[in-house]
Amino acid sequence: MSPLIRHTLLLILLACQGDPLNDLTIVSTDPSDSPLDGLTGDLLDRFNEGDVLFEDVFRESQGLGPTYVRHSCGSCHADDARGPGIVEKMIIVEDDGITAAADQSELPWGHSARPQFAGGAATGVTIPDDIDDLMVTTRVPPAVFGRGYLAAIDEDELLRLVSEQEARGDAITGKINRVTFQSEANPEQDYHDYGPDSEGLAGRFGLKAQFATLDDFTADAYQGDMSITSPMRPSELNNPDGLSDDFLEGLDIDLETVNVTADYVRLLEIPERTIPDGTGAELFEDIECSACHPATLRTVVDYPVDLLADLDAPIYSDLLLHDMGEEAGDAMVQFDASSTEWKTAPLIGLRFLRSYLHDGRATTVEEAILEHAGPGSEANEVIEEFEALNEEDRLDLIDFVTSL
Repeated sequence: MSPLIRHTLLLILLACQGDPLNDLTIVSTDPSDSPLDGLTGDLLDRFNEGDVLFEDVFRESQGLGPTYVRHSCGSCHADDARGPGIVEKMIIVEDDGITAAADQSELPWGHSARPQFAGGAATGVTIPDDIDDLMVTTRVPPAVFGRGYLAAIDEDELLRLVSEQEARGDAITGKINRVTFQSEANPEQDYHDYGPDSEGLAGRFGLKAQFATLDDFTADAYQGDMSITSPMRPSELNNPDGLSDDFLEGLDIDLETVNVTADYVRLLEIPERTIPDGTGAELFEDIECSACHPATLRTVVDYPVDLLADLDAPIYSDLLLHDMGEEAGDAMVQFDASSTEWKTAPLIGLRFLRSYLHDGRATTVEEAILEHAGPGSEANEVIEEFEALNEEDRLDLIDFVTSL
């Protein structure tokens, strides 16, 4: 669907009797797919171009395959929210069931299932049924609206939160995931000068904050989820058929496509919020949900997008890694993120989501809160406080979180 249709759709319903204007219904801005408030000119044009690219469905003739998960960005992030696409991860573990084994040679195609195949491939990458001690977990792709705010957060804010949490004296001790830029250099953008040798970057994107920048995140998604190669990720992924190319010889997309798609995500607004009456906001602070989900973080003063520069970004996340306990473990280590450590999910647009937590196992906000508890979880004391609330206060808190 084009951005024009998406943003300014008019439905006129004519009644059989009476004034037809009484039945006029106007469906305007999609709150989960809106550009930054006040966006104009070239950046708005870029947003609209990226909106189309985000929904584009790739076909074999356009480089889809050899193996893939889904055939478009929008099919994994419908309405820019999380899902319905999922990614199954697999890893061979030690006898304890949670520690990754040193030998992963029985998984030569990597740790992600990519069951679909195209572009000359005869089979996909599926979960093997003949490997002992294979741990299989699910990841639900995160929502993408509001991600420009995350990109613009001043790293000093993250360092401040690390220090403050270290001084708390309780279980809550977040850390920055220090990551490497994982793509080839991208000279055609204004946001960084990183290349493959850039290390120690503050991770912000991905469920374990395993990416530092939106273009790296985007190039990885094109390659990892659709097997669409680009100048940033020029190689096809290993596959059972040993194919080094697909039905589109060479690179499948150019650098501009990666950058426009990344900028579309960068320029998506946080859906408008209406905070309900009640004590939910105060309770969120009182029981210290805000220790890991602070309401705002300050952005850098010179961020290239003026609308994101020098403001209090209302993301409700510290963007830090926290240990969520044994029951949340997936045995996957990504830079400084251990098996049981996950990035604090930004509480953005929760009312548009249908599942919660990294694997989607919670179907309500209350379930998601309660699932924060478990052996070894940093959140146990906070969840005890939540469970001690009376029914009215608990409902107020849930209503507040849902409104974000």
